[in-house]
Amino acid sequence: MIELSNVSKSYGPNELFSELNLRLNSGNKIGLVGRNGSGKSTLFKLILNEEQADGGEVMIPRNYKIGALKQYFDFTEKTLIDETALALAEDDKFSLYKVEKILFGLGFSQDDLEKEPKSFSGGYQIRINLAKLLLTEPNMLLLDEPTNYLDILSIRWLKAFLKNFDGEVILITHDRDFMDSVCTHTMGIIRRNAYMIAGGTEKFYEQLASNEEHHEKQKLAQDKKIKELEEFIAKNKARASTAALAQSKVKILEKMDVLEDIGYDTTLKFDFNFKDTAAKFLLEVKDVSFGYSKGNILFKDISFALQKGETLGIIGKNGKGKSTLLNVISNELKALSGTIDYHGSTVFGHFGQTNISHLNKNSTIMDEIHSTNTKLPESVIRSICGLMMFSGDNAKKKISLLSGGEKSRVMLGKIIAKDVNLLFLDEPTNHLDMDSIVALTKAIKAFEGSSIIVTHSEELLREVCDRLIVFANDEAICFDGTYDEFLEKIGWDDDVVEVKKEKTVKVNKKESKKLRALIVAEKSKATSSLKKEVEKLEAEISKLEEALDHEQNELTIATNKGDNNKTIELLRNINKYEKDIEVKFSALEISQTKLDDMNKEFEKRMNEV
Repeated sequence: MIELSNVSKSYGPNELFSELNLRLNSGNKIGLVGRNGSGKSTLFKLILNEEQADGGEVMIPRNYKIGALKQYFDFTEKTLIDETALALAEDDKFSLYKVEKILFGLGFSQDDLEKEPKSFSGGYQIRINLAKLLLTEPNMLLLDEPTNYLDILSIRWLKAFLKNFDGEVILITHDRDFMDSVCTHTMGIIRRNAYMIAGGTEKFYEQLASNEEHHEKQKLAQDKKIKELEEFIAKNKARASTAALAQSKVKILEKMDVLEDIGYDTTLKFDFNFKDTAAKFLLEVKDVSFGYSKGNILFKDISFALQKGETLGIIGKNGKGKSTLLNVISNELKALSGTIDYHGSTVFGHFGQTNISHLNKNSTIMDEIHSTNTKLPESVIRSICGLMMFSGDNAKKKISLLSGGEKSRVMLGKIIAKDVNLLFLDEPTNHLDMDSIVALTKAIKAFEGSSIIVTHSEELLREVCDRLIVFANDEAICFDGTYDEFLEKIGWDDDVVEVKKEKTVKVNKKESKKLRALIVAEKSKATSSLKKEVEKLEAEISKLEEALDHEQNELTIATNKGDNNKTIELLRNINKYEKDIEVKFSALEISQTKLDDMNKEFEKRMNEV
């Protein structure tokens, strides 16, 4: 449990917190919401003691371990498994099975274990840091946008991990669905203090709207009262007979705790300009294949036609070719084979993770947006800049001075400045807050043209996508249906998907009791050998770990004595025990998985009777 009491924090004239109070109880998992600049990341820094509060206290129990996800990379080891194992506690440094379990959950393969950490992409390097954090087994996790560089499967794994995490969590994420599925509470920093409720974001924003409506009514009543007092004072302070009474009104006014104006934050506004077209199909892709060499094919023989008004989602693991496919379709990369045919009236706008680098660093935001459509007057360009939250002089900032999120907004502004009927959007929700994602989602749904979207956001997929291209099992397949239909009919590998029963057969209580007894007997018989195998392996592992501990203690003694022969012998024994333990754990994992699957199947049957 941690507690913040009357905490204040300012940066110059900008006050973030004023007497902020926050108490986290055991097991609380808190989703932290709010606009960029509201102080969410600063709150993390205060908790981590990376910054000091101007006033108040941050109280953390002794020996309470807080872990935070690093956004920078400082790798020293030559292999992934050795780098990740650095996070293991000293008394647990040989438990490599723990390392492997978390790395595999985050999307790494067996072959990846021996690769150099620095050889992985930025997204996968973030995952290495996440794996190291999870291995420290902290009491509390502080996670700032942990899903930004994860693919759908890794996000689903992390979601399950955090649900079962036996500790406290404070989570900042733009992914509303992810937050709601993980967190027990939602908190926002409202008028420089923390406001928290039990429940998800929908309940939070409903309650917040109700509170702010009440605040507005109180503010109006108070403003009216202040005006009346001021008018009375002005009329009566000069008269001898009423001066004392006027002075008493002055004292009332001085003691009054004046309510603040709410001051609503600006939200990104999207309104994609549709270029009219009579085309029924805007794009046709036939048998398209791509690879950086003939021996390294990312995808092959992809075919689809995109109808006007349709949205196609591209999903799958990172590094499989999703963004590459979008770049091939948009002619930024040349296909190895196949054809890509646009209708003569098709005009597309492309928002990509790679084409952000195409921005001219020496240009201003206004100049960059204007370059997309030179016919637009300055007033319209300024308006688009304002929609992208670059108002006033901010619109004259150079591109070189912008953050990654700000550059993303410039790219979106460039698309808005152009009349298009086809949108290519590669992870458009990265760097956007929740309100802006809602605005973007509404704009995509309202767009009269077609869209192709690469995204890891399951919420966006559900909201806008009519069909899918799925990268899985080293191939790309076209799925003619929504994301929920995909989960129901196919699903991800190793992902449990609950299939809705079309019909339920009614069984009377007596028959139900009989059937359940038969299922229990069948379960006992079917799982008996696996249970024995699991118990046997656990006992063998326990004995091997005891033997390993003994050898490690002996190694310490031999090393202190300088007995080199004994040291070499003990090291050989330790190495053998470690390998034997790893083999046993692998066998245990297989047997336990089979047993769990069997138990789930019998549980499902029990629920059906």
